[in-house]
Amino acid sequence: MSITRIKPQHFAGVMALLIVAGFLLPHVANRGIVFLGGVVAINMVFGIAFNIAFQKAGILSFGNAMFFATGAYATGYMITQVPQIPFLLMIALSGLAGALLALITGLLALRRSSGVYFAVITLAVGELIHVLITKMDFLGRNDGMVGVFRPTLDFAVFQIDLSQGDSYYYFIILSCAVLISILWVLWSNRFGRALQTVKSDPMRADFLGTDINRKRLQALVLSGAATALAGALFAPWAQIVTPDLAHWSQSTMPLLFALLGGTAFFFGPVVGAVLFSVLEYNTRTLVGISDLMVGGLLLAVVLAVPGGVLGLLKSVIARKPAKSLVRKEKNP
Repeated sequence: MSITRIKPQHFAGVMALLIVAGFLLPHVANRGIVFLGGVVAINMVFGIAFNIAFQKAGILSFGNAMFFATGAYATGYMITQVPQIPFLLMIALSGLAGALLALITGLLALRRSSGVYFAVITLAVGELIHVLITKMDFLGRNDGMVGVFRPTLDFAVFQIDLSQGDSYYYFIILSCAVLISILWVLWSNRFGRALQTVKSDPMRADFLGTDINRKRLQALVLSGAATALAGALFAPWAQIVTPDLAHWSQSTMPLLFALLGGTAFFFGPVVGAVLFSVLEYNTRTLVGISDLMVGGLLLAVVLAVPGGVLGLLKSVIARKPAKSLVRKEKNP
């Protein structure tokens, strides 16, 4: 099996394994680990959403935190101010807000810049959003938005109170599984292949009639919408939304997930999010040097294994058949 191109049955197997592991976690771990598990699931979507724009369309954005914060603040505001809106509609509207912000950013920047210049523009726009949040009274300024409760899912036949027990945790696991599945379909289908062509050979794509700027804009809007949906799920989970979510340092997180796991692989950010969380959790008691250790180890991994963990795994798998073939030739 090729690791870079996952067949539908293999994808279904990996997703089933992730869902089962997610559902079993509350039965074997304490509350702190369960909370971390929910954050990891959200970060998986965060990382994949970034990687679709980065790996498929060649768009390097240092402003994805503003999309995450947009989704979180939109959901937090609706929950606290207009709780009569159905929760699923809140999440959808938050995703739409992220898509709109990504569209505006793309229209302003994509036609005028690319590569590192585009990354700098997204960094500037992200910091502008961060500053604006700290100046807005209805968003809580620097104190953030508190009292974001976990609402009730109201269906026609029954209701599910997400504030009870681990209900919201299971909701996160299922929601993230659905989002990851949708992103995988877009990664693997004709749309994803068109984005790959735009990145690999833009001149040829343009010659064949592909609107390059439009495809890149579509990739950015998709990334912004998916990231905002992840932020929307995060707000009730953390029950507080702060301006730190829009800070530029948060925009480096999905990039680290992708690099650690392997940007060439769909599940690269998934592996990266899990490994990063394990690393961060195990160094949490090292006050003052935890961030230094995490950053140093990540740097070492990125430099030593440029293809990420999955890239290393792929090279090991590819090496084994070659070694066995050499042995057969030596011993006919």
